[in-house]
Amino acid sequence: MGKRDYYEILGVQRNATADQIKKAYRQLALKFHPDRNPGDKEAEETFKEAAEAYEALSDPDKRTRYDRYGHEGVRRDWGAGDFTWGDFTHFGDFEDILGNMFSALFGIETGRRGQRQVYRGRDLRINLQLSLEEALTGKDVEVDLTRLEICDNCRGVGAKPGTTPKTCPRCRGTGQATIVRGFLRISSTCDYCQGEGTHIETPCPDCDGRGRVNRRVKIKIPVPAGADAGLALSLRGEGEAGIRGGPRGDLYAIINIKKHHVFEREGADLYCEAPISFSQAALGDTITVPTLDGQSALEVPAGCQSHRVLRLKGLGLPHLHGGQGGRGDLHVRLIVQTPTNLSEEQRQLLVQMAELSGEKAPEGAKELTHAKRLLKKVKNILDRQ
Repeated sequence: MGKRDYYEILGVQRNATADQIKKAYRQLALKFHPDRNPGDKEAEETFKEAAEAYEALSDPDKRTRYDRYGHEGVRRDWGAGDFTWGDFTHFGDFEDILGNMFSALFGIETGRRGQRQVYRGRDLRINLQLSLEEALTGKDVEVDLTRLEICDNCRGVGAKPGTTPKTCPRCRGTGQATIVRGFLRISSTCDYCQGEGTHIETPCPDCDGRGRVNRRVKIKIPVPAGADAGLALSLRGEGEAGIRGGPRGDLYAIINIKKHHVFEREGADLYCEAPISFSQAALGDTITVPTLDGQSALEVPAGCQSHRVLRLKGLGLPHLHGGQGGRGDLHVRLIVQTPTNLSEEQRQLLVQMAELSGEKAPEGAKELTHAKRLLKKVKNILDRQ
């Protein structure tokens, strides 16, 4: 049985705001969380389903891909090479969800006593500009970027080597200031150590106690064949380093395709125009047309009309999605060019062709042809004299 629509799971409209999606998920999470429904497999599955839907729709990039490609756009192995759209993330236990709810409603946080908080590194986003020829074959693009890396001097601790962070005197290492109101215990972040539970007396001189430093790095991004504009490639763990041992963020590369001087693109299909003469259109011919692979022969049938589109199968771009395999097609629009600056002989032939076809030749053309004949005769007489 196929997956249900993520919007249907959360019970929101497709144009729902981020706050509406978050609110809908919290309500489902509080109702079906396994901690509140011990032993209830159905509730556990419902919770996992809601968590998966929220994981996709709460991320703007993933939501865009889901709206465009459905579940195919956000599945784990979607893409090519060593990059994926990211694994299903852990959404925390019931206490975490409750704490998030109180934080959103009252600006306070609940936390576990003695738990040292870690933070995931920030995701990074870059734009990659590719030509249509590069999109045909795919390529590895090497980019330079500056990102936060773990400080080599203090190894992310933030304290000068040879020293250690001291226990926070105010929260005694818990990182939380707890207020008890009846049966409800509410904890807020300690304002002295900012939730660290420790205090650095002698900061690392390289990172000034932050535990991370800016560093220039080179990243190789594998772009799959058939990449289209708007495609987002995700490289797991290539974002900024986390804080206090937290996981690294991800790097998202957004593909842009340069405008081509010959071809227009629609998915995996390419379109171009090819000029042909009046005689080629009438009699038929074999012409040469450009493709991304070089020149190719194209058979023009006799009696071809202007703007007729002929197809060269398999000369488009590789199919990136849908499991179709192979390549799209090249569609060639024929443009019949009307001859200009006709000679007298060409004009006579066209008039004769019109008459033989049962058409009425334009009177102006007949008169002009007759007048030129007389002038030619006069000229011949004068030349003989």
